Amino acid sequence: MDQDILAPDQTEKDNYKETDAFAWANNLLAYKEELKIELFLMSKNYVLYRTSLANELREQLGTLFIDGLLEYLFEGAEAGMVIRGFEEAESETGVLQRTQTFKVPNLREALNWIKTQEHEIELFRDSDHDFGHIKGLLARVSHPDMKHEVYIPKVLPRSNIMQGRTGWMVREGKFVPFNADAALRIPADNQLLIIDQDVYVFSQARMKQLFSYDAKEASIAEKKVAEINTHFKLSFPEGQSLQTMVEGKKSVVKKLQKIAPDTVTQEKLLDHANEIGVELMEDNTGSIIIMDDKDMSKFVNLLNDDYMESALTGERYEIIKKRSLKPSEPEPSDPSV
Repeated sequence: MDQDILAPDQTEKDNYKETDAFAWANNLLAYKEELKIELFLMSKNYVLYRTSLANELREQLGTLFIDGLLEYLFEGAEAGMVIRGFEEAESETGVLQRTQTFKVPNLREALNWIKTQEHEIELFRDSDHDFGHIKGLLARVSHPDMKHEVYIPKVLPRSNIMQGRTGWMVREGKFVPFNADAALRIPADNQLLIIDQDVYVFSQARMKQLFSYDAKEASIAEKKVAEINTHFKLSFPEGQSLQTMVEGKKSVVKKLQKIAPDTVTQEKLLDHANEIGVELMEDNTGSIIIMDDKDMSKFVNLLNDDYMESALTGERYEIIKKRSLKPSEPEPSDPSV
């Protein structure tokens, strides 16, 4: 998929308007029985597949994806539940967490299949595709009276998938062979709800499991990027920034949390890069050119002091893990001497 499509659109951020999940739930009651619910399978690479469902299964979709959410929201509204930014604090009783789709790269990737490439979404067939590559489910909920289509993602654990014909079933008190290619059990718990650009997070663990989004890490990384932009002059291709380049890259995000951008100047960083043979280019304004992920990784590695030259051999290394050497403890003196 085109990386420009996956990059968060500044217009999308500028046009953001918060939604109200409690009002949505209340309004939905008027046409709950007339909803159109379509089910997609989502791979580990966030590729979507259509599903073909028997009519009796379609009748269960409301129970599996809608009823639990509505019950939770109605009870929360009655108890005075408040909505708080997902990045602001940990989950707690009486608080419904919320973030935005443009902050979650892997979620954007999945939604873009529907929003920009729906005609390319294949029908999932067990003869052509592998359930072992399926990570989750995505229900699309729509109705003519709804202002926005709503999406409800769920993790599909491996333990909820049974494949092959080696299993047993119980029928009328008797064990009989499992006679299907595969069987699924849809998780019943409330996990995520997407209304327009808002993602309501009912389970922080499921958010991380499904879309690899850790709110605390993301928040720290965003602050570190802001600090780096304050202390360094950087040049990016049009439509890119350090923030867009680090999104979704776990190892880079973890490094950013350890970096102190104010401890080194741009001049010293460039001198160090030159000394150890790590090439960083400058433009005619003196800005460090970051053209791609490779340049970005070199820049972050330099900031994290991940390159060294051995005084013993002269070899140059990229350090994967660093462990500070502590001074040796002095040996205790012998009181008998």
